Amino acid sequence: MSKVYNILVFPGGTEIGLEIHKALCQCKDIRLFSAGLDVSNHAPFVYARHFLIPSIHDEGWLERLNRVLADNAIDYIFPAYDDILVALLQNQDAIKAKVVSSPLETAVITRSKSMTYNRMAGFLPVPEVYPDAASVDLFPVFVKPDKGQGSYDTHVVRNKVELAQLFERNKGRIITEYLPGAEYTVDCFSDRAAGLLFCCGRERVRTKSGISMNSKIADFQDVFSDYARVISSRLVFHGAWFFQVKKDRDGVLKLLEVAPRIAGTMALHRAQGINLPLLSIYEQERVPVVLMRNNTGIEIDRALVNRYRQQIEYAVVYVDLDDTLILNDKVNVPLISFLYQCLNKGKRVVLITKHDKDLKKTLEKYRLNNIFDEVIHLDRSDSKADHIDGHDAIFIDDSFSERKKVSEKLGIYTFDCSMLEVLLDERA
Repeated sequence: MSKVYNILVFPGGTEIGLEIHKALCQCKDIRLFSAGLDVSNHAPFVYARHFLIPSIHDEGWLERLNRVLADNAIDYIFPAYDDILVALLQNQDAIKAKVVSSPLETAVITRSKSMTYNRMAGFLPVPEVYPDAASVDLFPVFVKPDKGQGSYDTHVVRNKVELAQLFERNKGRIITEYLPGAEYTVDCFSDRAAGLLFCCGRERVRTKSGISMNSKIADFQDVFSDYARVISSRLVFHGAWFFQVKKDRDGVLKLLEVAPRIAGTMALHRAQGINLPLLSIYEQERVPVVLMRNNTGIEIDRALVNRYRQQIEYAVVYVDLDDTLILNDKVNVPLISFLYQCLNKGKRVVLITKHDKDLKKTLEKYRLNNIFDEVIHLDRSDSKADHIDGHDAIFIDDSFSERKKVSEKLGIYTFDCSMLEVLLDERA
């Protein structure tokens, strides 16, 4: 691609939106934006440009969306939630940017479990679907929304009494046979001209709230490819998509769902060189792609991360060397990352140290000799508080006593290495 593309991720705070951010935030041809509801979510912590959009079920959402698109010259919207994907495609003619997705018909069919099973029945193994509670003749069964995602509102039901009570509360569910075996997600990429170009299944080893937290490349890749070819012969896909299968009592892989969008744990393939969000934009631009993958055993494990919104203003960073920037005879990677963040933002970085060896040789040894605007080399008897200009500065040091003296004398913010994450700004 020869121009910079403005991409709006909507909504940016879902696990899908966060994976799209990770996949695209370091691509030189892409500038990222985010939009979502006026509710607490993670998007403002990772997107530097975030906008509020009403719910797609409220009046005025489309007008507000189009204002954001026009004001920021957005080229593409990347949907990061199933209902929003369908709503965007239904209104594509009125939207002032192109939606990164497969065709509307594919989105509508795959949004419904029952419509998906009807489309694939006779071509792939699908779960038995009971027409009503009275027809269930084998327990347990699995009850889930016909239009749902993750594990929200899903239930393993073990008898007729539980089933009747469940359906009294909500009629928008389907009843399927219970599949007790291992579950897999198969991530795919299709080009509208060249067809299916990538297919790789991963086992969902550990899940939380329907999100795969631990996943690894699975066996049965030939079977997964066969399933993918059948699905893509029955539905039209443009770009990234995935399907999920689960083993029944006899070990047969049965189709759970299909989705024409990014999945959060597609990061597993990104780590091997298959950046599915980026490839999906290439597909929309009709750029011919060649896939190159580091085909090695790999496992992903996901957990919560911490990001902060803070109001610490500073123009100068004073940083210690021993046991701070150099920790256990190694460069402190998070701290050096923060210092380069400061340099990128035009802040001064000052080394203040009582290093008792040859300082020049130490800095050369650890390749640290050219990043400081100033180096202050003190004697052991000196107090760092006496050599810091406290105007618009912060101080990083492992020594509590040094931090205490600086704080009491200068009244500036001080940090040890355990506090660094509050200073890192990863917004794209």
